[in-house]
Formats: sequence, structure tokens, C-alpha cells
Amino acid sequence: MEEKRNNQVSGSTSADLLPLSVEQSPNLPAIVLASGSPRRAEILRTVRWPFHTCAVNVDESCVIGEDAVSYVERLAREKAEAATPRRFSELVLGADTVVVVENEIFGKPLDNNDARRMLRDLSGRWHEVLTGVALVDGRTSRSIVAHETTQVKFAVMSEDEINWYISTGEPMDKAGAYAIQGRGARFIEQIKGDYFNVVGLPVRLLYQLVHKF
Repeated sequence: MEEKRNNQVSGSTSADLLPLSVEQSPNLPAIVLASGSPRRAEILRTVRWPFHTCAVNVDESCVIGEDAVSYVERLAREKAEAATPRRFSELVLGADTVVVVENEIFGKPLDNNDARRMLRDLSGRWHEVLTGVALVDGRTSRSIVAHETTQVKFAVMSEDEINWYISTGEPMDKAGAYAIQGRGARFIEQIKGDYFNVVGLPVRLLYQLVHKF
């Protein structure tokens, strides 16, 4: 499976993002993370990216006929735009992550039964994790949006393993009902692409988007 990437800048499709040389690499600008996600915040701390948070609430309902790419990019942009009025002069980051199995979007499970359904569908199969990333400049309202895709292979899970994992509570606030950085790691056989994307924020893509900005 190939890793896919699609990028849009101010509403138009852009060329592939160019790699950065050491000489080109700028100091990291401080950003506002339009999210209350502890996982995204931890990723930014891990890579020493200066930030502060501004949690927002947006309707995460999927529009009828909307595919996964359109969905994560739209929500990422809406989250960034929702925080922008409160952070007028700052660069705002919005992100949204989903798991996709045969074109079905798996968000966060509604309850234990929903988590059980997702884990059964993931068991022994490849799936994709998509994260939409959007940046909005509060001073100019200029925006840029893109997404990252990573393929993940789940091991076969027994019913006892599924029930145990649900009993830990870990699946309940995670897209696809698992956390690759937590107890769920024991069920991951292979990964193709960006690990941080599966956690919730593709750092390399963010870095490239900031550079283009």
C-alpha cells in the first residue's frame, strides 16, 4: 500500500511539498492548538514545538456522501477557524483524525458495544488512519489544509482480548477504538507511514505546511 498525501493551499491544489534542507529550516513559530487533545499536545511537547491550547467545540457529524479525506480536512479547517477569532494575531492549528476500514469512517466509539464492533472489524486486517491538518493565520485569515494517510495492520484479536481492552477504558476517546501509543500497541503488527499521524498529529506534514505558509 502506498502512503498518500493531498495538499490544498487557500482553496487550490498545490504541488508536492518540497523537502527542507538544514539551511532552509526556520525556527519553529509558536502555534495555537485548537484542540483539547492531550495526545496532540504531548506530540508537540515531544518535538519541542512551542504552543498553547485553545479548545473548541465543532459539530463532527459527517455530511452525507462525504469521503474520509474531505471529512478530516473540513473538520481540521473548522476547528482552526473556530479558534481564530479568539487568537486574532496568531497561527492556529486544527487537526482531526479518523480510522477508515473499506471506506467506512471510524471515529470515537459511542459506547462499549460500538468499540467492540470497531475492534472486531479491525482484527487481522489492514486499515488506514487519516489526519487532516489545517493552519489559519489570524492576522490575514490565510489558510492551508492537507492530510496524511498511514496504513496499519492489526493482529487477530480474540474476544477475550477485545473485552479486556475495552475494560481498560482506553478505546473510548480514540478514533477507531485504539491507541497505538498505549495498551493498543500490543495488537499492532505493522505500520506503513507516519507513526505520529496514527497518534493524532503528523509532525512532518505540519512542519512542511508551516514552511510553505
